[in-house]
Order: sequence, then C-alpha cells, then structure tokens
Amino acid sequence: MKKILGILVCLVAWSSASVIGLDALGEEQVAGGMASTAGRGYAGGAKTGDAEGLSILNPARNAFDTKVVFNVNFLMDMVALEKHGDYFGLRNITMPSFNLSFPMGDFGAVGVALWQSYSSNIKEEVKDSAVTMKTKMEYQSSVYEIVPSYTMRLPIIRNFSIGGSAHIVMGNSMRNISMGPETGDLASGDTWAVSKTEISDHVEGTWEIKNHPAYYTLAMQYRGHQSSFYFSYTTPHTLLNELDYNFRMSELDTLAPTKRSREIKVPAMLATGMNFRFMKRNNVMFDLAARGWDEDIENIGGSFGMDAITETQKDMLVGLGFQRDGSPLFYDPYLDRVTYRLGGWYKTWYVKDVYELGGSLGAGFPLGRKGTTLDIAFQAGKRFADNSRDWDEVFFGIRIGLMGVGSWGQTR
Repeated sequence: MKKILGILVCLVAWSSASVIGLDALGEEQVAGGMASTAGRGYAGGAKTGDAEGLSILNPARNAFDTKVVFNVNFLMDMVALEKHGDYFGLRNITMPSFNLSFPMGDFGAVGVALWQSYSSNIKEEVKDSAVTMKTKMEYQSSVYEIVPSYTMRLPIIRNFSIGGSAHIVMGNSMRNISMGPETGDLASGDTWAVSKTEISDHVEGTWEIKNHPAYYTLAMQYRGHQSSFYFSYTTPHTLLNELDYNFRMSELDTLAPTKRSREIKVPAMLATGMNFRFMKRNNVMFDLAARGWDEDIENIGGSFGMDAITETQKDMLVGLGFQRDGSPLFYDPYLDRVTYRLGGWYKTWYVKDVYELGGSLGAGFPLGRKGTTLDIAFQAGKRFADNSRDWDEVFFGIRIGLMGVGSWGQTR
C-alpha cells in the first residue's frame, strides 16, 4: 500500500503549466480536478448519484450513494503565454485527483481522496550567444492533500444530509535559478576568468499545516425530487513552508544553508450550488465558491531582484453547467446511454488582477454493464493578467477520468 501511495504522490507532484503565481502557491486545481465536473464548467457539486464520486467542496452528497465508487483523473493541457508581443508555450501531464467512497446504509458513507490543491512546475533554459550568457529556471512545487470524509442522512428528515472532511496537507517545493557569466562588457582576453562561473540560488522546502494536523470542510445537502442544493464552509488555516536556501557557485562551492519559514494564511471558503432536473435526465446546475484573501503572500525568494511578495485579491469561482444523464438501461442504444455535458466558468485568482474565463464540453462513455464510465472533458479559455508582472495565458486541456461503480461488501 505504501508503494502504491508513493507512486500516486509522485504523479500528483508533476503538474501545472501555468506560470502565474510561481513564487507564491502556483496554480490552484479547481474543484478537485475531476473530469466529469470539468466537463460541465466546474458546476454540479449538488448533483447526487452513484456516478458522481467524492466532492471536495461538498462531502455531504455521498450520503445518497448506494454503491462503492472509485474515480481517478488525468489532465493533459497546453498553455500559450503572451506579453508585449512575446510568446511562449508550455505542455503538461498530471494526475490531479483520485477518490474512493463506501456507502454504509443507515450508517452513512465514508470516503478518501488524494487531491492536488496548488502546484507549479516549469523547467526552462535561455541562452544569449551574443554575450555567452545562460539562465536556467526550474520550479517543482506541489501542495497536495489526503482528504478522509464521513457523511450521513438525517434520521427523520431523509432529504437532508450532513458531512465533513479533514484536509491533511503534505508536499514539497523546489526552486532553482542559475545564471551563467555575462561577458559582453569584458575584453576578449579576459573572458577566460568567468567563462565557467555559474551562480545558483537553490531553495527546497516542505508543506504542512501550522500547529494543526489538518483543516476542515463542513457541508449540508438537500436532495429533492427535481432540485438539490448544498452549502459548505471550509475553515481558515495557515500553510507552513519550511525552506532551506543554498547559494551556489558553479555547483561546487556552497555557502552554509539558510533556514527560513514561510507562512501563508489561507482564509475561509464559502461554497454553494444547486442542481435542477427536468424531463427526467436533463440537469441545469450552478455553483459558487469564494474566499476573501486579506494578506499578501510572501514569495519563496526575492533573489536576483525578484518580487518579495505576491499581492492577493478575492478568490472566486462561478460555474454554470448542463448535463444530460445517460440511460441506465444496458439494452438501450449506446449513444442514448452516453452522458453529455456542457459548461462555462469565471474565476478570479488569488493573485491580484488575474482573471480566468473558460468553457468546456464533456461526455461519459459507459463501459460494460456494471456502471464503469470513461469521462472525457475538453476545456479551453484565457487567463487575463491586468498587471505588469504576469503574462496572459491561453489554455487548452483534456481531462480523462475513470469512474468505477461496484457493490463491494453488499449482498447480491
């Protein structure tokens, strides 16, 4: 089990093609990163059913499940960056989440998820042959969470459920910036003295919650005949990033490492959503999540004249989606058993003056008779940076999710 978890954690740690917020927290993985949720514009947190899986923002919805659900997701995306007429491209493959939930009848339901909440990953090298100068930049950072949850329906009012989850934070961070010699102002006979000199600012660290093992999400769900809704509250917490700074000369001489702790106060989050079902299998859904950042984020390092802080703003996600559920009857035509999704979202990042607008198309393809589904979502959009620091980003991504449904431990 430890070996399997280690492999999953390694896959989660390689992520994020966006370069916004690299020195702060990196890119936030929206709503758990599930392919089914992404296909409908990150909406649908209130939608119940065995084919929905665990929700990071709404742990209460799994109280209505009747079968065991396993879900694993993958993301492949491409990002084109633009700033003042300059262009840059990045590609990325990652596994943002997996989850598993078990219904226990009148005793509720339990679940566990591995979810990547923030991440940054980039490795680039720039050379200038005119002055024989070389610069290398590498970021590898991932804040991931193990999220156990429990939920149950209320004893008398069976249309309501309550649930809670704990977010156990782990992760690693690394940043390395290396600059080679600049010989443009030196006489040709003097370049030998610096031709092999390289200065590196290397930082490594770990992520955890300060003075507490976890932070928590509490949620309440109502499921009606045609409409459902939920409300959730996620507690504020402080992320602790323990860092070791090493200043290196040509990777040979290393000064004594400097230790420093970086604390990032993440505010509370409020989330809500509704799902309205009509004509039996058609669903319209709307979700809203927001947290009000009131303190700037100290950057991982301010060397080479880089900014010491990242200014923040109110972090908000608005999602609107549509889903036509597939027929549950195995002998219906295959295209009628496919689930179709459509959606769009608007998001303000935690980074000041950065906004995101996107849309998505998705489908869930049934595999066999037992309810296993292959979910595919295509998403595209743009991130607008209304500041002089960040680049505008146009992104396109494909999310793939495998949803397994079974009746483990239940009588036939």
